[in-house]
Amino acid sequence: MCTPADQTATQKAEEADKLIRKSHEAKAFSYSPYSKFPVGAALLTEDGRIFTGCNIENASLTVGICAERVAIHKAVSEGCTNFKSIAIASDRADHFITPCGACRQVMREFGTKWEVHMTKPDMSCKTMTVEELLPMSFGPKDLQTK
Repeated sequence: MCTPADQTATQKAEEADKLIRKSHEAKAFSYSPYSKFPVGAALLTEDGRIFTGCNIENASLTVGICAERVAIHKAVSEGCTNFKSIAIASDRADHFITPCGACRQVMREFGTKWEVHMTKPDMSCKTMTVEELLPMSFGPKDLQTK
């Protein structure tokens, strides 16, 4: 069980646990015939909605998409751009699944303070903020000129 800070600790832990379960459920829909590495993600928006995603591979390997980006793109396509947290699941039991660099950059587009719950199949997790996963990042404000 994850134990994030803020809110009431119990409320936040329950929220994280639900998101983690949803990420593991989403993993079942993975289309990963080439890597055989299924990944699921569940994204919680500030308004309480959850968007799930799974990795989707393609014979043209470079056009596949990660579970995290599927969930984020689904949320954005439904008008949500304020995120609270995301959980990521895989079958790797030896270490917590972490987002790739491209996913970290996409996450960063929508802020640096929201949480990323990286999990194992036993539902244990390690929680970090987007900022901790992508320090000194490039974001929307970097494109503003003065």
